[in-house]
Amino acid sequence: MATMSIGKAWEEAVAFVAREATLLLPVALLFVAFPVVILQEMTPPELAAWSSAPKGPMPDVPASYWASLLLTILLIWFGSLTLFALSLRPGISVAEALKLALHRLPVLVATSLIAGVALFAVILLLSVPVMLVAGFPGVLAILIGVGLFAGSRLALLNPVVIDDTLGIVPSLRRAWALTRGHFWRICGFLFAVMLLSTIAGSAAQAVLGLLGGLVAGSDGARLVGGIAGAAVSAIVQVYMLVMLARLYRQASAT
Repeated sequence: MATMSIGKAWEEAVAFVAREATLLLPVALLFVAFPVVILQEMTPPELAAWSSAPKGPMPDVPASYWASLLLTILLIWFGSLTLFALSLRPGISVAEALKLALHRLPVLVATSLIAGVALFAVILLLSVPVMLVAGFPGVLAILIGVGLFAGSRLALLNPVVIDDTLGIVPSLRRAWALTRGHFWRICGFLFAVMLLSTIAGSAAQAVLGLLGGLVAGSDGARLVGGIAGAAVSAIVQVYMLVMLARLYRQASAT
């Protein structure tokens, strides 16, 4: 089993982002931050209110929103593959990285669908007896636990997909094998990044949203805050993806 060092990956990621920021940040802003902002603007107010404080059944949502959500996910996946291509293949141009990401995107979509179905089946299988014994809190614990485990064990799926020519099932097997023995290290890393992204994004959204509100009212506050939060989160995502690329290189070293 190859060694894996979060500290070394961080040092390499900081140096790489500093050197290649002019390539990485525009891709992140265009394919990660921008789609999120557009989706936020398209989210029906009643759904946004329900999401912040779920009470009762989910409100009716137009089909156009679900289509926009699907397109947003695909764009973010495409952008992440592009960023991984730039991180893993020295000297590759942005155009070449975009072309490679488009070529490998169907593999990522298929692997994600298979993993999602398997994850749903496991959660359903575990939730039925837990619901009878512990009720909803137990089911919630199952959801969180299974999600963390699967997310950590498949954290290197994107770099596997973009860096190799493996098919759907072999890509899943390769990503799963590379994280064997590194679960806690990767899980802690992902948790820290998600926490940092949430805090930094929320802070940027609150501060710049307040300034936008002073200039353009509530609509301006929502738009400016949403843009600021998405941009900051996208920058954090750049560092996370580059670090995952370095961890992938460490794990795949022979």
